[in-house]
Amino acid sequence: MSNLRDILQSYVNDGSVPGAVGLIARGDRVEVQAAGCTGIDGTYPMARDSIFRIASITKPITAAAVMMLVDDDQITLDDPVGPWLPELASPAVVRTPAGPVDDVVPAIRPITVADLLTFRAGYGFPSDFSLPAVRLLVSELKQGPPQPQLVVAPDEWMAALARIPLLRQPGEAWLYNTCSDILGVLIARVSGRPLPEFLAERLFGPLGMADTGFEVPASKLDRFTSYYRTGPAGGLELVDAPDGQWSSPPAFPSGAGGLVSTVDDWHRFARMLLAGGSAGGRQLLSAASVQQMTTDQLTPSQRDASRLFLEGQGWGFGGSVDVDAIDPWNVPGRYGWVGGTGTAAHVTASTGAVAILLSQLELAGPTPPALMREFWQHAVTTYWQAECGLRHRR
Repeated sequence: MSNLRDILQSYVNDGSVPGAVGLIARGDRVEVQAAGCTGIDGTYPMARDSIFRIASITKPITAAAVMMLVDDDQITLDDPVGPWLPELASPAVVRTPAGPVDDVVPAIRPITVADLLTFRAGYGFPSDFSLPAVRLLVSELKQGPPQPQLVVAPDEWMAALARIPLLRQPGEAWLYNTCSDILGVLIARVSGRPLPEFLAERLFGPLGMADTGFEVPASKLDRFTSYYRTGPAGGLELVDAPDGQWSSPPAFPSGAGGLVSTVDDWHRFARMLLAGGSAGGRQLLSAASVQQMTTDQLTPSQRDASRLFLEGQGWGFGGSVDVDAIDPWNVPGRYGWVGGTGTAAHVTASTGAVAILLSQLELAGPTPPALMREFWQHAVTTYWQAECGLRHRR
C-alpha cells in the first residue's frame, strides 16, 4: 500500500503538480508530508510550513465568523439582511433563469442570514454558467478564480451586486460561491470592523493561525508558493508569483476565496470544530453553532440539482456535508470543501479525523482531480485502520 509521501511524490514526478503538502490526523496522531517545490524553478523545496492560496476552503472560516456574530446575539439566522446590506433589501429576480436580466419580478421574501449561509439567497453559480444573470457575476464582480487586486472595495462591489438580479427566488435553490463574498461584507458591517481585523481577533489569533490572512508579508514570501494553471498546449503556466496579487492587502477581502494559509493553520481551525468550538480552554464558537455548520441544510432536490459541484452530497454552512457513501471517502457527516487553486480540507466528527491537501495548480472545473481523490482514498483507509486498531486493543 502506498504511503502519503509516495502518493504526493508520484503526482510531482509525472508533472501533474509542482508540489503539494498533505496532512492526515486523528486525535493526537498527525501525519504531514510534503513533496516537490514551491515553484517550477525548484528554488525552494515544498515544506510543512509552505503557504498556499487556499481559495474556497476560506468558506468554512467565513461561515464560522458569521456564527460567532450569531453567538454574540448581534444577528440571528432568520434576520433579513437588509438592515446591514441595504443594497439587497428589495432584490429583483429574473423571471426565468435563462431569460434576459431586464425581465424581472420582485423577490417573494427578503434574503436572510440563513439564506446566505446555505447558499440559497438566489445569487451564485448553477450548473449552467452561460445564463445571462450568471455571466454578470463574472464580468461585473470578478467571481471565479481568486484575483484579489482586481476586485473593487466592498461598498462599490455591493453596489454592483445590487444591479444584478437574483437567478432564483430566496430559499429556492443552492447556487455556488457568491454568498460567501456577501457574508464577508455582512461580517464587516455587523461587527463594525474590516473582515481581516475581525478574523484576526476572533479566530486567527486565538487559534494560533499565524500564517493565515489575506496577504503575505515580505518576510514570508520565501515560503509562499507560486500558483499555476495547465496551459492550452499542456504544461504549466504561471498565474501568480509569490510577489504578485497576495503581496499587498486587497481592496476586497474575499470571504469566498481570498485567504492564504498552511496545513497546520487549517488543522488548528479543524481541531476547534471537532472540539465543539473550543480551543485552548476558550469557547470560540458554541457547540450548537458548530453543529449547525456541519449539518446538511439542503432538500434532496436541491442536492440533486447541485450535483456538478456537490457530487450528490449536501451543504451545511460554508462547506459540503457527506450524506451518501457515493465514494469510499464519503463518511456521513464529513464536512469541508475544495478550493479551485488545488486545495481541500475536511473534518469528520464521528471519527475525529482531519484531511487537508494543499497544492498550487488551478482545478480545470468543479470535479476534484485525481490527486485529491487518491489522497482521500488514502485518508479514509488510514482512518479505518486506526479505528480497527482501537477496537482490537479494546
